[in-house]
Amino acid sequence: MTVDNLRPRVQWIVEPVAKGMAKVGFTPNVCSVIALVVAVAGGAAFYFEAALLAVICIILNAFFDGVDGAIARVTGTAGLKGDFLDHVIDRYADIFIITGIFAGPLASPFIGVFALTGVLMSSYLGTQAQAVGVGRVYGGILGRADRLLLLIVFGIAAAFISGAVYAGITVMDVMLLIFGVLGHITALQRFHGTWKQL
Repeated sequence: MTVDNLRPRVQWIVEPVAKGMAKVGFTPNVCSVIALVVAVAGGAAFYFEAALLAVICIILNAFFDGVDGAIARVTGTAGLKGDFLDHVIDRYADIFIITGIFAGPLASPFIGVFALTGVLMSSYLGTQAQAVGVGRVYGGILGRADRLLLLIVFGIAAAFISGAVYAGITVMDVMLLIFGVLGHITALQRFHGTWKQL
């Protein structure tokens, strides 16, 4: 969870941006919806092998997903509804992006489903811990911020490296394998951490 650990260190950048966006009319929910729209566009771009366009969409998704909570804090509008909406939209964004990758020619559907289940289970275990009274769990080896960074890096690579790189495995297959393996490890880490506190 290396990238997620950097969040407190970049607050001095995020908060002024959030204040500026709030002044021109952006609300947390509007930012969350924009994040979903660009995620859908990113998934579609991956499906049609427009990897660089997909990377731009991923960057925009990361930006709007990162500022929605900050806008809520600086405007005093943070609440359960916004938090709930944010998590729902994040999961749909994950589904659209990852499905866009493996539904097209960039990756194997089998590896894609493995990756998607890893991502969804790790996220589910984080929120389920909160549901049973332990509190929201963000720990583990692969968080959402890490996945977004990997999507950007591998998306750029896929734009310049087409086809299989080894034994029928593509660049995006490699990334999805990382998502799958580390996602399921993260889910198990969160399960273990929550179980010990029950």
